Amino acid sequence: MSKGQPANWGGRVVLGLGYAFLYLPILLLIVFSFNESRLGSTWTGFSLKWYSALFDDDSMLRAAWVSLKIAFLSATAAVVLGTLAAMVMTRFKPFRGKTLFGALITAPLVMPEVVTGLSLLLMFVTLFAPFGLSPKGMVSIWIAHVTFTMAFVTVVVSSRLAELDKSLEEAAMDLGANRVKVFFVITLPIIMPALMSGWLLAFTLSLDDVVISSFVAGPDATTLPMKIFSSVRLGLNPKINALASLLVLVVSTAAMIGWWVSYREEKRRQRDMQLAVQNG
Repeated sequence: MSKGQPANWGGRVVLGLGYAFLYLPILLLIVFSFNESRLGSTWTGFSLKWYSALFDDDSMLRAAWVSLKIAFLSATAAVVLGTLAAMVMTRFKPFRGKTLFGALITAPLVMPEVVTGLSLLLMFVTLFAPFGLSPKGMVSIWIAHVTFTMAFVTVVVSSRLAELDKSLEEAAMDLGANRVKVFFVITLPIIMPALMSGWLLAFTLSLDDVVISSFVAGPDATTLPMKIFSSVRLGLNPKINALASLLVLVVSTAAMIGWWVSYREEKRRQRDMQLAVQNG
């Protein structure tokens, strides 16, 4: 037996325990979503009745639809704004206040969600109240989610732009292309995997948020996490297990699709670069 084998086995055991700690609760949740009993800790038989009850619950479906719309719109806006912020941080020449700009953009990463939610609520009240508009609703949730998800997208895209060889962009500009054309023809295809990763991250964070949404949501805009949280406070409901299982399926499917598309784009980019090198 080689000297490295005990260490390898120890590492595998630790890795296995780590995976079990992370994913075993999710697996149990999915299994008990098919449990016939209302008790979450007792298995009495296989049944789909809780999924049927879930789709008959109009309030739960309405909350799910609100969350999906807000998450989609928030992720899309966060990618656009986060990419612009990343371009400013990595491609613009140093200017006065650039460090402060970067700090303000990434501040939501370290800011407690309670502070973010309270400050946004005060801002919405100050801005909307003089016009007789409600400071709480879908629009306020969307703005709040864009505010904190944009920071994550900015970090993801900035790290990809920092790795990008600037000589490619400079060569295109030397050939007569303007900055806009260089971005859409050269930069955008290369950073597309990072944009997709940032979009999926922003979508998941928005879909999962409870604290900030609780501050800025109105009675006509209850998100799914808020609905689940309020239901769990009244006791365990097997419908929540079914709903959580469906959310796991949706997020996992989106992540796999994003990984597959990013993988294909990266392989295609590497193949194009190899062909360019071979052709001189």
